[in-house]
Amino acid sequence: MKKLVILIVALAFAFGLAACEEKRDTTVLRWNIGADPLTLDPSLNGASDGGDVINNTFEGLVREFNGVVEPGIAESWVTSADGKTITFTLRDSVWSDGSDLTAADFVYTWLRAMDPATASEYAWIWEYTNVVGALDFVYFTDEVNNVTPATEVPDGLDDTTGLTIAETKANVGVSAPDDNTLVVELVNPTSYFVSLMAFYHFMPVKQSSVEAVGGEEGLWAKKPDLAVCNGPFKLTEYTLGDGLVLEKNDNYWEADSVKLEKIEGSFIDNESTAYDKYNAGELDYIPSVPSSEMTRLIAEDPEFHVYALLGTYYYSFNLDNPLFDNVKLRKALAYAIDREAIVESLGGGQVPAAGFIPPGFTDNEGNDFFEEAGTYGMVSDDANFATAVTLFAEAAAEMNMTVAELKAALAASELSYNTSDAHAMVAQLVQESWNQVLGFQMSLANSEWAIFQVDRKNGNFDVARGGWLTDFMDPIGMLAIFTDGNAYNDPNYNNPAFDTLISEAQSTTDPAVHFAKLYAAQDIFMGDMPIVPVYHYSDFMYVKAYLMDWGRSVLGTVDFSRAHID
Repeated sequence: MKKLVILIVALAFAFGLAACEEKRDTTVLRWNIGADPLTLDPSLNGASDGGDVINNTFEGLVREFNGVVEPGIAESWVTSADGKTITFTLRDSVWSDGSDLTAADFVYTWLRAMDPATASEYAWIWEYTNVVGALDFVYFTDEVNNVTPATEVPDGLDDTTGLTIAETKANVGVSAPDDNTLVVELVNPTSYFVSLMAFYHFMPVKQSSVEAVGGEEGLWAKKPDLAVCNGPFKLTEYTLGDGLVLEKNDNYWEADSVKLEKIEGSFIDNESTAYDKYNAGELDYIPSVPSSEMTRLIAEDPEFHVYALLGTYYYSFNLDNPLFDNVKLRKALAYAIDREAIVESLGGGQVPAAGFIPPGFTDNEGNDFFEEAGTYGMVSDDANFATAVTLFAEAAAEMNMTVAELKAALAASELSYNTSDAHAMVAQLVQESWNQVLGFQMSLANSEWAIFQVDRKNGNFDVARGGWLTDFMDPIGMLAIFTDGNAYNDPNYNNPAFDTLISEAQSTTDPAVHFAKLYAAQDIFMGDMPIVPVYHYSDFMYVKAYLMDWGRSVLGTVDFSRAHID
C-alpha cells in the first residue's frame, strides 16, 4: 500500500510539472545570429552576420533559395540579343509600411550605393556588374583643376572625364521608364548578372527611411521606428549587443508562404555559450559549434549540417609594416604551417588551402579552378618546414638582420583575431607551428568583432585573421578584393601587374581570355604572398529537427522565408 501511495504521488507530481510547463510556440524561431552586426543597411553591409539578417528582411530582384535563382520583386526579365540590356518587369509590391515599391526605388538604391558620398565599403562590387557608367560614378575623383592640372584645387569636375558628379550620376545605365520596369545597360554581356541580384547589396532601400533624422550612416536599419523593408520579416526590436526581434511582414508580396510569426535573434559570438543554450532547448538554430564537438556531431547527430562553402580563411600581413616587406619572410611564414593539422583539429570538413581560390569554381573548359591552379609550392602538411627554415634565414640576411634578431622582431609582433573559440584555436596552432619550425612565439591578440573590423580596416595590426566568401560564381569575386584601393584589401597589397590582369579579366567578353587572366593573376598574387592561406571554408549549422524548410544559398546565406516548426 505504501509503494502504491508513493507511485501515485510521484505520478501526480510529474503530471503537475507537465501542466505547468509552457507549451512551445511553434510560430517563433529562436536563432543565434552570432556577433552583433555592424550594420543592417543592405548598401553598407559587408559581413555575413548582417547579410543573414538582411536576407530575411529585404528582397532583391531575385531570391536564391537552396541554389535555385527564383523571381523576387522582378517577376520576369528579358535580355537583349547583344546581351547588353536587361529589362526587368517588377511585380506590384509594397514596403513593410504599405507604401508602393517601384522601379525608382531600385534606381535610388543603386545610385546611393555607388555614390562616393555614401562611402559604402562594398561599392567596389559595381566593377563586376558591368553597368554602364557605374565605375565612373563609384570612383569619381576631383583633386585637381582640369583647366590647370598642376593646380591641386578641386573644380567640381572629375579629373579623368571632366564631368560634374551630377553628370556622372546621370550617365549610369540604370533607369525606370515606369513603376514596374527597370532597365539596366551593360558594357559587356554578363552571364551572372541576374543571379548576382540576389546578393544583399542590390536589395532596395526606401529613401525616406535612409534620409530620416536619426538614421544617418545606416543607423535607420537598426531602429524599428525607421526600418522599412520589403522582405519576409521586419525589424520590431533591436538591443545593442544582445539581440533583435523580427516579425512576419504581412505586406511582403509572398506573405502567404511565410509560416513563422516571429524570429528572436540573439547576438552570442561565443560558440560554447550558444552550444549550451541550443542543448538546453533555448535556441533552435546556431551557425557554429565548439571545434571540439564537430567530429562527434558530424558522425552522430543528424541535426548538424555541413556544406562546402566558396571562401577562404587566411591571415593578412600588414604590408605597411616594414617587417613584412620581404617576400621570403612571408613565404617562410606561409610554409611553416601544418594545414592538415589545423583542419583535423577543426573537424568541420574544411579543405587545406594552397592558393586563394577554393574548390567549386569552374573555368571555361569545365575544370575546377582550384585543381588547375596548383599548390604554388605549398603542401598541406609539414613537408615544407625545411624550406621554410631556409627561406627564413635568407630573409634575415636580405633584411640585414641575424636570424635571432628576426625572431625577436616577430616575437614582439601580434597575430590578431576576433573573439571566437575556433579563431583562437587556429591562432594557437599557427603560433605553435611558427614556434616549433622557426623558433619564435608571436603574441596573440583578440578583440570583439566590431572593434576588430575597425582595427583591421585601419591597418592597426601586424598579422590579422581574414576570411572571404565569394558574392558570385566567378573567381574574380575572390581575387578582386586585393586590387589597389579595395575596401577589403586588408594587407594593402599593391601590384600593378595583378591589378591589370584583374581589369583585363573583367573587361573581356572571351571566357578563355577571362580565365587565363585570372590564373595569371593568382600566380602573381601567390608569388607575392601578401597573405597566408590557411583553409577553404565549410559551412555548418546546428538546427533542431523540428525546424523544417529553412533555406541556404550556395554562398551560405540563411533563409527562413519558408521555414516552419513541426
